[in-house]
Amino acid sequence: MIAKRLAQAALVVLVATPAVAFEPQNAECIAPANPGGGWDFTCRTVGRILDELDLVDGSVQVTNMTGAVGAVAFANVASKRADDPNLIVATSTVGITQIAQGRYPGDVDTMRWLGMLGADVGTLMVGKDAEYADANALLEAVKADPSSVVVGGSSAIGGWDHLRFLMLAQEAGVPADQLGDIRWVEFSGGGDAVTQMMGGHIDAVLTDIGEIGGFIESGDVKALAVMSDERLPAYPDIATATEQGIPATGYNWRGFYMGGDTSDEAYDGWVEILSDLYESEAWQEAAVSSGLTPIWRGGAEFEEFVRESEARTRDISKAIGVID
Repeated sequence: MIAKRLAQAALVVLVATPAVAFEPQNAECIAPANPGGGWDFTCRTVGRILDELDLVDGSVQVTNMTGAVGAVAFANVASKRADDPNLIVATSTVGITQIAQGRYPGDVDTMRWLGMLGADVGTLMVGKDAEYADANALLEAVKADPSSVVVGGSSAIGGWDHLRFLMLAQEAGVPADQLGDIRWVEFSGGGDAVTQMMGGHIDAVLTDIGEIGGFIESGDVKALAVMSDERLPAYPDIATATEQGIPATGYNWRGFYMGGDTSDEAYDGWVEILSDLYESEAWQEAAVSSGLTPIWRGGAEFEEFVRESEARTRDISKAIGVID
C-alpha cells in the first residue's frame, strides 16, 4: 500500500511539473562576413533585440567569420560545431544560391534551417514611357525573341537578380535552352541600373525594391510586378507576378541556420524564439527601417522553402551554363 501511494505521489509530481523549455546558454551568432554587411546586420540586430526582450539568457555574442561568401563559416559549423545548440548562423538568399551552384562544402541537408525574418523583394520595372503595360507584355517580347530585350540589375550573370528574371521568363514560357540567350547587364547597384534604363541604355531592370523605391515613388519608372506572395503594404498598387499568371517569387531574405546534428529540442526552441522575436514591435520597426519587408517562415515550412529554392536555382543555373 505504501509503495502504491509513493508511486501515485511520484506520478502527481511528474504530471504537475511542466517540461522545461529549451533555453540557449551563451548564445552565439556567426555573421559570415565583415562588420557592416547584411549578415552582420542580421546577427547584431537580432542579437540586440533577443537581449532586450529577454528571449535568451544574457547577451548574444556575434562572431564575424569571413570567407568565400559564407562557405568558410558553413564549413566550420559542419566540421566543428554541427551539434552546438547555442549557435545560429546568419544566412540569406545569397547563401542558398551558393549552395545550389556547388560553392559550399555541403548541400542544404548539411544544416537545419530555422527561419527567415524579413526580405527585400525583387521588382521588375521599365521606363515610365515604355510600351509595356504589365509584366506579361514584357515577357511576351522576351518569349518571342529572347535577345530582343536588354535587362539589368545589381548582380553578375548567375547572380540573384539575374536568376530572378530568368525565373519570370521561364514561367512565362521561355524554353530552358533559350534562357541563356537573354541579354543581361550587371551594374554596381540597383540605382545605377535604373539610371541607365532611364537613359535608354537598357530596356528593363530586375532588382530589390528597397534599392530603387524612390524611383517608383517619383514616377520615373513603371513597376510591372513585385515577386512576393502578396502585394507589399508600402506599394499596394503594384501587382505581384503571381497575380499576372507568372507564379514566381523572388525574395532576398534574411534568416538563420544551425548545425545539422542539433537536437529537435534545440531546433524547435530556436524556431519558437525567433518567431517570438518576429512578432515583436522592436523587430518590425528594425526591419522596416533597414528596407526589409517583415516576412516569417519558420521550422518545417522554412526548410521546405529552402529546398525548393535551392532546387530551382540549381536547375536555372544549369540551363544557362553557370554549372554543369
